[in-house]
Amino acid sequence: MSHIPFSGSIPDDRLYCPQSDMWVQPLADGECLLGATAFGLFLAGEIIAFTSKPQGAEVSRGRGMGTVECRKTVLAVHAPISFVLLAGNEEAEEMPRRINTDPYGTGWMARVRSTAWESEKACLLDAADYRAHILKIEPEADFVRGKY
Repeated sequence: MSHIPFSGSIPDDRLYCPQSDMWVQPLADGECLLGATAFGLFLAGEIIAFTSKPQGAEVSRGRGMGTVECRKTVLAVHAPISFVLLAGNEEAEEMPRRINTDPYGTGWMARVRSTAWESEKACLLDAADYRAHILKIEPEADFVRGKY
């Protein structure tokens, strides 16, 4: 079976964690939205179930913030930043297809309050640097605007 290279979007309006293939979108007052990148989903395969930690959970950067079930396995979703969970995306838990089809929109995974933003934001990449990171792993990657 031949390899099909990654083809998807990496929006410029957020930051990216290359270790977890998660995105971070800073909002107001220390709040952020978190979700899986299109590249992370490409690597994991189709998500068929998602479960977030409970509201109020305190999660450190790199630790599990929930789980996703793919066709072949269950994977921990690793936090790109340290936070207190304000809300998991209940709609994505009920309809995990949203994560696959709209990872940067309705498929977000968590709304959080960052607990170490000033020290941890330096660990995140902007979109251009994340695209360069992907190209090291997947040299034939195609970055398509608007396609997830």
